[in-house]
Amino acid sequence: MPRALFFLLAIFIWVMAHFYVGRRLITQSKAPLPVAIGGWSILGLDLFLAIFSFANRRLDIELPFANEIQWLTYLGMGAFVLFFVLVLARDAFSLILWVIEKFSGDERDKEPVEPTPGHGDKLTRRELFQRASSVGIVAAGTAGVTHGFHEARRLPRVKHVEVPVKDLDPALDGFHIVQLSDIHVGPTIKGDFLSAVVDEVNKLGADMVAITGDLIDGHVEDLREDVSHLGRLKSRHGTFYVTGNHEYYWDAPGWAGEVARLGGKPLLNAHQVIRHQGAEFVVAGVNDYSAGRHIPAHASSPKKAVQGAPKDAFKLLLAHQPKSIYEAAEAGIDLQLSGHTHGGQFWPWNLVVGLAHPFSAGLDMYEEKTWIYVSCGTGYWGPPMRIGAPSEITSIKLVPA
Repeated sequence: MPRALFFLLAIFIWVMAHFYVGRRLITQSKAPLPVAIGGWSILGLDLFLAIFSFANRRLDIELPFANEIQWLTYLGMGAFVLFFVLVLARDAFSLILWVIEKFSGDERDKEPVEPTPGHGDKLTRRELFQRASSVGIVAAGTAGVTHGFHEARRLPRVKHVEVPVKDLDPALDGFHIVQLSDIHVGPTIKGDFLSAVVDEVNKLGADMVAITGDLIDGHVEDLREDVSHLGRLKSRHGTFYVTGNHEYYWDAPGWAGEVARLGGKPLLNAHQVIRHQGAEFVVAGVNDYSAGRHIPAHASSPKKAVQGAPKDAFKLLLAHQPKSIYEAAEAGIDLQLSGHTHGGQFWPWNLVVGLAHPFSAGLDMYEEKTWIYVSCGTGYWGPPMRIGAPSEITSIKLVPA
């Protein structure tokens, strides 16, 4: 499908979804006129901002209050998705009730209910349910957006994970890795957020820090100052970094160079051997799973990443997308650290993200030989919301099985 046609189809679907929510939540609930005008105005503004921001990204026009517009756009998109799903769930429930009534011959749903004195016309039971459930959806949706915004914007909590390793070298018992992933410094995540994350990481006294991709959403020249806080990260063996898919939207080689300038160690289908208390430890990293579509020479390869590494050393692979696990297992990797999924980021996506990613959050083992840990992410992408998939700074320790 041509890209222009795809985008037109996406806009059409987005417009129809707004119309559906407005009609079912406002018009068919017989909301009072001031409420109806306000509701349709909010939906119209949300729709306009989404289409306008989408078009402006392609035109790249400098606008006053551009940052504020992006904030409103992303928050509005997230809020709309939440309301859309709530309305859809309510309507599915209503349809089930209607089918039951149809087959049972129960017509009470059409009978008018006596109104409270002085409170307008009679409503049928169905209309009363429609109005009451719409009020409930507005209340639940507003509470969800408020909670989700707070969860996205707070300092990520430290999540402690132990990985039991069979035949672990005693020198590596307790080896401490702090993982950051999917920070997405860009339109709504700035340097103050990253600075607070760095301060929290430095309190943990890690042996190494791993940044597993999607560090940014923007060009180096625009975000250099915001990202400069990475230069303050402290750990025994340093900071290791791999690219995510978003780096390839914004100049992945340039960002690898910037991380190196700040003292980090980019691993582009490569590895480094570190010595920890006398033991050899291999830290390998691959370019993003989709990198080859953007830069053919960057095609992801776990096998290439560990080529020449000590055979019996513990092998850690940093790979942005969990899908790298299949090649990682073939390459003899002991533990893969990934991100990318955000754990679904907010409801209801956190319930279905596993359909697209078999390894979508937390610690798992693949084929009884390779551990994989998938972070829910340190920041967020797009809507500043997190519901059911909290952000994290991951503190990982190797322990004997």
